[in-house]
Amino acid sequence: MITEEQVLERIRRTRARRPRLRDERITLAHGAGGKATQSLVESLFVAAFRNPALERLDDGAVLDLPAAASGTSGPARAASGPSGETGAACADEMSDAASTALGDETVLADGTVNPAPMSRAGEPGSPTVFADDPAATARMSDAMATAGPRLAFTTDSYVVSPLFFPGGDIGDLAVNGTVNDLAVCGARPLYLSAGFILEEGFEVADLQRIIASMAAAAQRAGVQIVTGDTKVVGRGKADGCYITTAGVGLLDRPITLDAATVRPGDAVLVSGPIGEHGVTIMLARGELDIEADLTSDTAPLNGLTEALLNATAGVRVLRDATRGGVATVLNEIAQASQTAIVVDEAAVPIRPVVAGACELLGIDPLYVACEGRFVAIVDGAHADKALTVLQTHPLGRDAAIIGHVHDDPPSLVLGRTAFGGTRVIDTLVGDPLPRIC
Repeated sequence: MITEEQVLERIRRTRARRPRLRDERITLAHGAGGKATQSLVESLFVAAFRNPALERLDDGAVLDLPAAASGTSGPARAASGPSGETGAACADEMSDAASTALGDETVLADGTVNPAPMSRAGEPGSPTVFADDPAATARMSDAMATAGPRLAFTTDSYVVSPLFFPGGDIGDLAVNGTVNDLAVCGARPLYLSAGFILEEGFEVADLQRIIASMAAAAQRAGVQIVTGDTKVVGRGKADGCYITTAGVGLLDRPITLDAATVRPGDAVLVSGPIGEHGVTIMLARGELDIEADLTSDTAPLNGLTEALLNATAGVRVLRDATRGGVATVLNEIAQASQTAIVVDEAAVPIRPVVAGACELLGIDPLYVACEGRFVAIVDGAHADKALTVLQTHPLGRDAAIIGHVHDDPPSLVLGRTAFGGTRVIDTLVGDPLPRIC
């Protein structure tokens, strides 16, 4: 008889194999953020563009500032911290522009303040003061004396359908998504670019509406859209409007948010109810005879991540739970850290309307995309402090501790069900909700 331990070990060995692209043609699943995406990215893009920054496959690349800033020449180098999707460094002008932006703060639409890059102990440039860990404050002060600021760089493309949906549209989704990728790197987002692919015949009024939404989202996040491009393709060659945004942010703290640093005993937090964006998009398409009072959770998370990082030194890694949902994010972290993550499924915040829609469609909410939620892995000793910080922010009121990190079985995510059982929560397979972002 095969034991549970033997089954888990077989699963672990199978998942340890490097993904290989076996398909001859691209499918929708290759854009879903799950196993098919992983095989496509690692087999083609990483293999062709290989470099240390790209190989980490995080939400953004963290790079040293260009060497020219210190009087020498040469390309920017990947920093020892997290890095990710694409890699090229900004020019000297960006370094200068970024440095002049330090010290600014933005008042958000909800009345909260998106602070300057750090909560200062004194003059601008002073290190963060961690109220719960004076020793961490001292270590950061010493590190800041030798470590300069770094850049975070990310890019993303948006093909959501429909273009307008309850709670947002493709415009603010593009801004918020790129801001959030920078924020979970520990960076303060500064500048974005925006590229538009427009279909011949697209209504100018709709484009104006999208642009206005982007401008409002950028203002709320405290960033500027400073460059861009526009292309028009023939009628029927695109679905109205596609947007690609790239962004740069500044890390002026010697912090490393890295999934490889996750340890047994750490706590798993989510910043709010999951699955709302994905279900909203699904219902907005009008293909299902379901009515629900639900809006997308799209929002800029940089104010929330700043509050968390300023309050505690115990944050190991942050990830925004977009394509593939919370389940796929946790699998990526478990594999990178060679640990087991056990989720208490009853503790996961899910609104009843989301749970009901997912049940009707046979979709697990853990795999449904969010656009205004992140997963945080925090040192267990700092978990309660982190939760309190999140819950006192307007965007984190419903944050929760949903699980913990264990030694065994390594590289797997397990769910403790409401019935007392245990199941393996794997990386997303297929694409149950295409074109959600």
